[in-house]
Amino acid sequence: MFTAEFLLPVLRGGTPDELPLFQAGGYPVFQLTPAETTRATAIFAQMHEELASDYAHKYDLLRAYVLELLHLGQKRQSTTALHPAHSAADRLASRFVELLERQFPIDTPQQRVPLRTAKDFADHLAVHVNHLNKVLKDSTGRTTTDLIGGRLAQEAKALLHQTNWTLWEIADGLGFVDVAHFSHFFRRYAAVSPGAFRSLEVVSI
Repeated sequence: MFTAEFLLPVLRGGTPDELPLFQAGGYPVFQLTPAETTRATAIFAQMHEELASDYAHKYDLLRAYVLELLHLGQKRQSTTALHPAHSAADRLASRFVELLERQFPIDTPQQRVPLRTAKDFADHLAVHVNHLNKVLKDSTGRTTTDLIGGRLAQEAKALLHQTNWTLWEIADGLGFVDVAHFSHFFRRYAAVSPGAFRSLEVVSI
């Protein structure tokens, strides 16, 4: 939903790529302070509330909220830059996150996620899969497989919500061999089937 075109009205003719937050060499992950976490949580709550409302100008408000989050990130980037991560483990974790995020969003039914497993990422990063798992577990508290699965589930929810693609098209784009495997995976993260999730989203809107 929050594409460059969507944000154009609040970027004064610029694009998101021109913002300092998205420049090469930046930091893809920030550790928020408790105060920043509270603020960001409140912004997301407001966004959900507006999205479900019938206010005629709700998308203008959503743009403003997204811009506020971008500025929060840019402030955090300035703080992070004062204490850069120098360790090999930190660099590996950052490279993993960058690789993972670069695969999304999926814009067409013909697009495929190229890296799906912990071994895929380890091979691409030229490290042993056990080493990658240890680094990510130490830095995030989650396994490589869990991080990948969580991001795939996030994209699946977005596609179910924002497109009219068939379940097969979504499953195929996310790298599943069939809809049954996709449905089994999705239930682990959403507690409902993809079809039920799509119906619930339609009702909530």
